Amino acid sequence: MTDPTTPPDPAEQSRPIELTVFAFIAIIGATALVAALGGLVSAGGADPWYAALNKAPGNPPDAAFGIAWPILYTLMAIGACMVWRAAGSFKKAQAAMGFFFLQLVPNLAWSLLFFKFHLVVPALIDMAAMLVVVLMMTREFHRHSRLAAWMQTPYIAWLCFAGYLNAWIVFAN
Repeated sequence: MTDPTTPPDPAEQSRPIELTVFAFIAIIGATALVAALGGLVSAGGADPWYAALNKAPGNPPDAAFGIAWPILYTLMAIGACMVWRAAGSFKKAQAAMGFFFLQLVPNLAWSLLFFKFHLVVPALIDMAAMLVVVLMMTREFHRHSRLAAWMQTPYIAWLCFAGYLNAWIVFAN
């Protein structure tokens, strides 16, 4: 985390506004793309394969997923934008942004593995890997913005819950 008593490096203050706009567009665009692609393959109850599965106790109705994921994607994108601004330079934000963009890969992969290819065991392994990357991202976010890191708490909780749901399907079907 940046020390508020240390004067900022003048070179970092001269970061062009265009670079910040580009970074925000990249963050929001990548997040929206993953959300849209994941949504395309996640038919939920409309998918006969998914509808026939023995689901875990506490499995929420399909509508809950349509509410939860947009909120989670919004929180992760806002958090990443906050980190980008707080870091002051690309070099300082490199690890946090790297983990942010990296976690989008298993995020999308899970939807493909689970819903498109019906590979529930690889999807569960992917979920575990995603959780590790999100925890690392959150740790890096915390170095720049405590609020941005705390904003990832619902995402982490949801991934744990989704892991439980996925694991149930692995063992009960």
